[in-house]
Formats: sequence, structure tokens, C-alpha cells
Amino acid sequence: MKDDRVENMQPALSVVVVAYDMARELPRTLYSLSPEYQRDLAADDYEVIVVDNGSPQPIDSRVLDEFSGNLRHERIHPAPPAPARAANLGIGQARGDLVGLVLDGARIASPGLLAQARRASRLVERPIIATLAWHLGPTRHMDVSADTYDRAREDALLTEAEWTADGYALFGVSTLAASSARGWFRPMGESNGLFMPRELWDELGGIDEAFALAGGGLSNHDLYRRACELEDVQLVVLLGEGTFHQMHGGAATSGRFGWDEMHDEYVALRGRPYAPPRNKPLYVGEVPPGTLPTIADSAARAIDAHRRGVI
Repeated sequence: MKDDRVENMQPALSVVVVAYDMARELPRTLYSLSPEYQRDLAADDYEVIVVDNGSPQPIDSRVLDEFSGNLRHERIHPAPPAPARAANLGIGQARGDLVGLVLDGARIASPGLLAQARRASRLVERPIIATLAWHLGPTRHMDVSADTYDRAREDALLTEAEWTADGYALFGVSTLAASSARGWFRPMGESNGLFMPRELWDELGGIDEAFALAGGGLSNHDLYRRACELEDVQLVVLLGEGTFHQMHGGAATSGRFGWDEMHDEYVALRGRPYAPPRNKPLYVGEVPPGTLPTIADSAARAIDAHRRGVI
């Protein structure tokens, strides 16, 4: 299905969202990318491209029709277990000069994510714009049990947080993801809201489809590292923005694949262990009150690492 509203538009920004079997989570993700929620952008400034990576049941058309902005939808069926092909399909169809990827469609975006990414893209010629990731709730999702945290508890947490009125409230009810555990001021392992100019996506060739594990393994880590290794790029880290992972039975966060298995695939493909890129970042953004505790914690972690001589 394609939305005729966007057939002839030329947005400044395109956001690609890959989804698989996310009937509960995708409506929240799309709302968080909608003009009602995203700040300091007009509806015609951007488009959202949703790619269904072979869900057992296609995305409910009502969920797509309720999106008030410019949205297109593609479905791959049958689809490979990994999301790389779906991501590359969406990236290839993007019209914006700046293209963002949310590889996991179960991630709620913060309210200024898109406007700050566009602002960052105007500051340097070859920006790699990265954001940190959180898991909703008190514990990273690969570490929870049904006795401590489940989807029903998460639904209640989101209702109590009133996130649709103020998405920055999510910072107070979430935990940094493992790849973002060092905080804002030290290297991150991947970005779950990654933005680059179209020409840099072309240079990279998108996500490497050789990563075959369900959920993608370390394909997103690999994408981020390869992007940071491009010549003459500037890493830009968005302060005060991020994405928030909802529980959905994902391959990594549900424990179906552990780090060792994913890392073994990475080493087999790249011939080296994975390590976060060490690019010196430029920081862009604002600091809403709800993000101050995480900013303070990130600063404390960075100070401690500096004292111990840890990169």
C-alpha cells in the first residue's frame, strides 16, 4: 500500500521504520513520529516509510490510516529473518536529503528527535547523527522475567507516565540499553535512531544483508561502525533525545540470541572483534528537565572513566 498524499512531495527528511509482528508496539512508535507529537517540524517537512518484514499478519491498515502525516508502507513477504533487506528497501525509496533509520519498529521516539536531527544535518557537511537508546522499565529487557516485568506492566507504566502529553517523561521510567550504557559522553555501540545524508547511505550501501541471524544480530552495530569509519565524517550525538524500546519478543532482547552468537557472526563477516567507534562527537540538542538525571549520570560515568584511564 502506498499513500497518494506523498507521491509528489519532496520532504527534507525521511524516516524508515522496520516492523515485524508489532501489532501492540507499532501504533505507539508511529504516534511518536507523527506531527502531533514531534516538535518544531511541519507535517510536510518529512515522511515516514514503514516496511513490514514479513509479519505473520500484515499491519492493520487502520494503524497506517490513523497516521496524520506523510506515510508510505511496503511489505516484504516472504521475508528473510533479518531486517536488513527491509531497511534497504525503505532507504532506497526515501525522498529526503536526510534519511533516518529506526531498525526496530518497537521504539518510541522522543519529541524533538526529528527536528534536532535536521538541525544537526545543517551544521557539518558529512554528519553521522546518532542517538542513544533506552529500554522502558527498571531493567534491560533481556534481563527481565515474567515475574518482574512484562507487557502488561509496561502498558501500565506508559499510561502512568502520560508520555503522549510529554514524551520526555519516558527518560524517568527507562533504563539505558546495553549499547548505550556508557551514557552520552562516552562511545556508544550502536544507534537505534541513526540519521545520515542520502549520499552517505549510498557510500555505505545500506545495511549489510550478509548478517542473517533473526533480528539482524550485530548488523546495526556494523552499520554504525562502518558509517563512523567513512572518510571526513563528523559524528553528531543528539543530547536530550533518544528512542525507547518496548517489549515485543525481539530476537536479542528476548534472549533467543546472546551476544556470543551475534558476535561470532560479526567476526566471521568482518574478521575482527566488534568495538565501538571512537570518533570525537559534536553534541547538538537541548536538555529538557526530564533528561537531566541521565545527563548527570552520563557525566559521572565519563568523569569516573577519565580518572581510571578508560576510553
